[in-house]
Amino acid sequence: MDKISRKKRSENMRRIKSQNTRPEMIVRRLCHALGYRYRLHQTNLPGKPDLVFSRRRAVVFVHGCFWHQHPCKDCADSRRPKSNTDFWNTKLDRNVERDAQTIAGLKEDGWNVLVVWECETRDVESLKVRLINFLGSVRVS
Repeated sequence: MDKISRKKRSENMRRIKSQNTRPEMIVRRLCHALGYRYRLHQTNLPGKPDLVFSRRRAVVFVHGCFWHQHPCKDCADSRRPKSNTDFWNTKLDRNVERDAQTIAGLKEDGWNVLVVWECETRDVESLKVRLINFLGSVRVS
């Protein structure tokens, strides 16, 4: 049973954005502050990655823990709803499947892929180290 009314739940779901989310903005600001330059949501790449570093052949996806089902068992945000389970299980399973296909397609095309989970954006220092390890030095000739 849902804790809020059907109308209120519908209103909440309608407000959820797919681009320029808070976790995405954290990653974008951090990359920019570190000196990396990137393109946003390139439609010519599978899955429209959130950040594209063309010269490095690298992309970053910033995934919401709920919508993309963060596999970490410690992540409370990835719990599935207990109401309307048929709908949610189908929808969330399809999201996970589509993510796997997108990542595989990008890797097949020679792209390096990093997935940053929403809960990982809370620890900016750890995220900073992860981005530097993934992207390498700032200077690329």
